[in-house]
Amino acid sequence: MNEQAFPKIPQSVLVVIYTPQREVLLIERAKQPGFWQSVTGSKDHLDEPWVDTAIREVWEETGIQVGSDQVPRSALQDWGVENVYEIYPVWRHRYAPGVTHNTEHVFGLCVPRDIPITLAPREHIAHVWLPWQEAADRCFSPSNAEAILQLSQRDATPAHLLS
Repeated sequence: MNEQAFPKIPQSVLVVIYTPQREVLLIERAKQPGFWQSVTGSKDHLDEPWVDTAIREVWEETGIQVGSDQVPRSALQDWGVENVYEIYPVWRHRYAPGVTHNTEHVFGLCVPRDIPITLAPREHIAHVWLPWQEAADRCFSPSNAEAILQLSQRDATPAHLLS
């Protein structure tokens, strides 16, 4: 697990983890109880590919190994969406002076409903599977909620889960 590196890179991923039934995995932040979200995380270095950041963050935060027999790499889909948003002032100290905005790249990851979840206890204290509409309502982040709402327009059963 990567400890907070200073300054934090203002480029992050958002990974919506969901089942073919469009149930969405949300995780509750340890340092902010009641703050529910999908997997998120910043690049470790500027030239780290988005997909590598997504795979690393999913592993660190949930224990789900993208590229395994249960979750092949093809299960991770780049949704081609980037959000630029203002970093909340309370969190700006993590970034270089003058950095006020973050670019977030969105991915979807379809997994079997019975996949084991192993949270990073220093980062998250609980997880829950919710129907997509309810998950969107519970998210603190507007961009996270919007990404979850996109599930209604996406094919929810990738080929790796059809067999």
